[in-house]
Amino acid sequence: MNLKAASHSSAAAAKPAPQSAAQLRWWALVVLALAQFLVVLDASIVNIALPSLGSDLNLNSELLSWVITAYVLPFGGFLLLGGRLGDRYGHRLLFLSGVAGFTLASAAAGLAQSGAWLLAARAFQGASAALLAPAALALVARLFPDPRDRAKALGIWGAVAGIGSAAGVLLGGVLTSAFGWSAVFYVNVPIGLLVVLTLPSLVSRDRRGERNALDMPGAVTITAALVALVAALARIERSGWTSPVTLALAGVSAAALAAFLLIERRASQPLLPFSIFRNKSVLGGNLAMFLIGGATTGLFFALSVYMQQVLLYGAMKAGLTQLPLAGALVLVAGVIPAIVSKLGTRLTLAVSLFVLAGGLVWLAQAPSEATFAGNLLLPSIAIGLGLGGAFVVGTDLAVHGVSEKEAGLASGLVNTGQQVGGAVGLAILTTAASMRTTNLLGEGASEANALTGGFQWVFLGAAILSALAGILVLLIVRSSQGKGR
Repeated sequence: MNLKAASHSSAAAAKPAPQSAAQLRWWALVVLALAQFLVVLDASIVNIALPSLGSDLNLNSELLSWVITAYVLPFGGFLLLGGRLGDRYGHRLLFLSGVAGFTLASAAAGLAQSGAWLLAARAFQGASAALLAPAALALVARLFPDPRDRAKALGIWGAVAGIGSAAGVLLGGVLTSAFGWSAVFYVNVPIGLLVVLTLPSLVSRDRRGERNALDMPGAVTITAALVALVAALARIERSGWTSPVTLALAGVSAAALAAFLLIERRASQPLLPFSIFRNKSVLGGNLAMFLIGGATTGLFFALSVYMQQVLLYGAMKAGLTQLPLAGALVLVAGVIPAIVSKLGTRLTLAVSLFVLAGGLVWLAQAPSEATFAGNLLLPSIAIGLGLGGAFVVGTDLAVHGVSEKEAGLASGLVNTGQQVGGAVGLAILTTAASMRTTNLLGEGASEANALTGGFQWVFLGAAILSALAGILVLLIVRSSQGKGR
């Protein structure tokens, strides 16, 4: 009897306690968030290094813009396909493959000896990011099925994304000044290796489920449509809306999108089953994240250029001044689950978007001789508070109520919405800013005042996008949805 008791005691001790398994998921979240940090960081960290990079590799201004575009095109274009591949082959496998590819591409970019070499590495980075980003979010949804735990996890996720956005300018300036432009790519390598080596011990293998045939015609047409759209929007900044190249790319995008819609209606196993939008959470969340992507991309671009060209801040100072915004974002991301439990998802998201819009309107009042403490600090904090709630709750809403077999699709959709929304928003807002600046210069305004007037239009346009997102959430998402979560 004693031997049996001892045997039972030993067996019990050998089994991992439920609490340790729960703790492992939070460590897994940290590792997944690190990978997301890389994706967000890489969207801005390269900007500061462009002049140095162009000088070393003999790249003119046209080719320098392709250092950004070569990353954005495959990233935005392959996101939906990447999400669906995760559903078919497993999110863990796709995530690890994406991180490994991103790490290798970053090392190759740092070693680049020519412009062609660098652009190829950047394209591979973007394609790898399109695999890892939706898979990472799908894994978060799988690891945290309980709505309360998921809200906390997405709070951390949103905080990391906010830190990555704000840290890009600062880290880009520090690394380029201290170690040269290649350091902005090499910084990804140790983080990527850490993620690849640690995640397998924290997340179980993908379940062997039913592997339906992949809708290749749908995958080809939607990828072509997204790539052509992002390329057209990127072209607008250099050639304008009526450029033959811009119009041709827009036409290709429209034709490919029409073909995709026709294919999906007839496909027995479509890449994008439109029935997913019957879920009002998914529809409202994706519309909100599309508009948030447009608002935030325009905001961070204009704010960085305004500080450096008008206020004459150096790269380091411009980066440091964004820390209060990032701090407010992290703060609200940590408390957002408690707010959701009181107000519900719908109202929390709408209020966050209206706070963001208010902060942007406030920022638009800053003059050409603004001081940080007097004109920028408080609006930045308000923007950070609104962004923190909007990112976390918007992402949660966009994947709420989705089955595990469509988790990758939902994650790919929300990431695609953010990327395409960012490209559309940036093209529209920068065009409006350019028109405003040109008009003010024609009226005799100083260059500083004319530039400031253009940036003010960007901030006001971003505020309109944020407020529109809040209104759509109130109209589309049911008032009972998310209550008590």
